Amino acid sequence: MPADRALAAFFSDDEARLSISVERKRIDDVVGLIAAQNQQLQAIQERLGKLEQASGKNEAVLSLFGEIQGLKQDLASMRGQLEVLSNGIEQAHKRQQDFYVDLDTRLRRLESASLAPPAVGALPSAPGDAAAGGTPGASPGPGMGAAGSAETRAYEAAQNLRRIGNYQGAIVAFQNFLKQYPKSPLAPSAQYWIGDSYYNLREFRQAIASQRLLVASYPDSNKVPDAMLNIASSQAELGDTAAARKTMDELVARHPGSDAAEKARRRMATLR
Repeated sequence: MPADRALAAFFSDDEARLSISVERKRIDDVVGLIAAQNQQLQAIQERLGKLEQASGKNEAVLSLFGEIQGLKQDLASMRGQLEVLSNGIEQAHKRQQDFYVDLDTRLRRLESASLAPPAVGALPSAPGDAAAGGTPGASPGPGMGAAGSAETRAYEAAQNLRRIGNYQGAIVAFQNFLKQYPKSPLAPSAQYWIGDSYYNLREFRQAIASQRLLVASYPDSNKVPDAMLNIASSQAELGDTAAARKTMDELVARHPGSDAAEKARRRMATLR
């Protein structure tokens, strides 16, 4: 089972990301309210100063004092809400980190379980058996043994950086993976996620270049349709609608049955 599908089979981190996004929105709202209250408080204090100069303490001044006290109470309440929301963000981040620790543990168990058992009646070969006439092919194959585990762990380490939003770190990690394992079956996916990470960083020209490299280097990969859709999305973000539509037309023509082509059809219907 490919590493991506194995991870998806366990659970998704969408809920954790949504929780953090909601908490951040609430914090932004509270910060905005605090800023507005501060402006109102400053205006009242200026009015108070003018009234004190003009007429001393009178009913208007006392009324302003009352308003100031009310605003101070509101500000104290909002600061309390902000502290609660900040704590919620911190807890959400902690839950997400715990999520990935558990995910890594599950992945390691899956890797161990995927190792093929020895043939019936076969004995484990000791070091040097092949040279001494042992069973051919006894060495670990792709995805097995120390080398395969290291390859999978390197890929998943890069994926984990991407999942928590560390896109710059993910780019470096995926690039290092490609240098170390250029012939890996996961190489096309690694190249795709480099482009996708650039897209999330809003470095759209870099995203286009990365995805075009995937299309040129791995023309038969099932990641090619997704790469082309990512190119079109980047072109649209750059304001080049004509190029985006041309790329999506090409995607639909070359890969009509892909999910990416279906998404392209829907986008072209609304693309202006």
